[in-house]
Amino acid sequence: MFSYPFDPNLILTKRRSLRRELLQQEHLLDKKIAILSGTTVGELKSVLEIFLLSYGIRPSFFEGDYDRFYEDAVFGNPDLKAFGPDLIWINTSYHSIRNLPEPGENAEQVKRKLDDEMKRFRAVWDGLSAYGCPVLQNNFDLPRVRVLGNADAWLPSGRVRFVRNLNEEFARAAEASASLLLLDFEYASSWHGLDSFSDPGYYNGYKYGVAPKYIPFVAFEAANIIKAVFGKNQKALFLDLDNTLWGGVIGDDGLDGIRLGYESPDGIAYADMQQYAKDLSRIGVILGICSKNEDDIARSGFSHPSSLLAVEDFLSFRANWDPKPVNLAASAKELNIGTDAIVFADDNPAERKIVRDSGLTEAVPELDVPERFAETISRAGYFEVVSLSSDDLSRARMYRENLEREQSAATFTDYGAYLSSLEMTAYLGSFREGQLERVTQLANKTNQFNLTTRRYQPEEMASRASSADYITLSGRLVDKFGDNGIVSVILAQRIAPAVWDIELWIMSCRVFKRDLEYAMFDELVRRVREEGGTEITGRYLPTAKNRIVKDFYASLGFTKTSENTEGQSEWRFVIPDDYIQRNSVIRIEHENGGERA
Repeated sequence: MFSYPFDPNLILTKRRSLRRELLQQEHLLDKKIAILSGTTVGELKSVLEIFLLSYGIRPSFFEGDYDRFYEDAVFGNPDLKAFGPDLIWINTSYHSIRNLPEPGENAEQVKRKLDDEMKRFRAVWDGLSAYGCPVLQNNFDLPRVRVLGNADAWLPSGRVRFVRNLNEEFARAAEASASLLLLDFEYASSWHGLDSFSDPGYYNGYKYGVAPKYIPFVAFEAANIIKAVFGKNQKALFLDLDNTLWGGVIGDDGLDGIRLGYESPDGIAYADMQQYAKDLSRIGVILGICSKNEDDIARSGFSHPSSLLAVEDFLSFRANWDPKPVNLAASAKELNIGTDAIVFADDNPAERKIVRDSGLTEAVPELDVPERFAETISRAGYFEVVSLSSDDLSRARMYRENLEREQSAATFTDYGAYLSSLEMTAYLGSFREGQLERVTQLANKTNQFNLTTRRYQPEEMASRASSADYITLSGRLVDKFGDNGIVSVILAQRIAPAVWDIELWIMSCRVFKRDLEYAMFDELVRRVREEGGTEITGRYLPTAKNRIVKDFYASLGFTKTSENTEGQSEWRFVIPDDYIQRNSVIRIEHENGGERA
């Protein structure tokens, strides 16, 4: 119901009952969303809530007064400040532009108006930076009326050209800022058709930025960005083969009989699907195969001369006759990811239903005709990008190296000997400016080895990195198979002259049980002692995914000081004078050049 293509009318008419049902879910993530708008937002807000709840996010809302987003941002709003938003959405449309050019104005005059409009919005973004949270900003739909006809797109005073230039300036601003995100209103209006999307009757009568039937689509786009900000994206795309990545059945038609490439219309469609999957892998999405087939025959399909994908592009390849939920669960275990992080793409509606009914993942797009496969998956927002770091671009390589480590582990009977064989080196140090994006991203995406599941914005990380009352610690792990990148982070705050409290401790699932947690703790103890500290405290807040660290503090020698009925616990560690390092297999190098064995 909530995945593209959804029925907007059904969501609009049943949103109250849907809300009641979705609120019954356990382990919802509470977030405060402020909407400052140039249009009416009542229904938009209620539909946004439905989509966020479907992603496991329970929002509470602050709604600014109609068309007061500039005043609320620039001059301040005490109610907004008291609300303390986790994200602010500035919901604007073409009607929000104040400095449109007049027909016949010259290039210099138009440039001044463009600069004035950008100054206006930069003042909004600068004012909202005080809240230390992401700002989601709509760009603009094109004008419905073209005074200059087609020349509106190229003459200096053309308003179509002006809006496109303004949207490009917004893009430059978002590219330069870690906290400014764009909702592509221009694309949304072209996707649905400007004539019906920006229906003037609804703006004139109700100040709606879009016609009512498109409100769910705008809310859906916003929800996809918001869930990505708070670490709710999918990580992997698992694909069927026959009639999904090529036309025909490889086992019956043979390699020469499958349809793929530019010799036939549906061959082009399957090539487009392969290209989309290949492009996703380039931004860090894990690819996998889940097909009912003979393994060797399935693999042979990728030797087709028009295949854009190769067997090596897939980190997990399961072609057999087992039920697909069984294979997906095995692949998730192999890759050490949750099954809910998987998108499953299959042309067969019966197989899609089996996977949905298994409860493994709800991310099962309705694939209809091959020409629309890539479009359907793309528009569903499973892999919405809010940042693109070097670690994202290298993720597939890192997971492949991790699989090689697991295969190596299978050859050892002694786990300690296996860890020693990895020849690990950990690079530990305080946060550096170039690391803040990755550190923040890791904090917002990590759910399993995460003791509190607190989320951060880059500005919050930066303020802690520069504070004398915080110890910041990042860990990068390298072994003989490759560089895992930054995979563990600790934030500790001084809460008393000799007491430091662990505010955040996270570690990527890629390095579970490699003793990096011991190396990180040893370094934290050393840093606390340097600051004159004698005691470390911490807490565990249980979620549906972090049960793996329920007893983690106990394993380090902490004493539990309290626990409530919901399982939240407090812990205390008094550093002994004869503290013995926990790590014995990882070589340590400090990022500032020091080294300890």
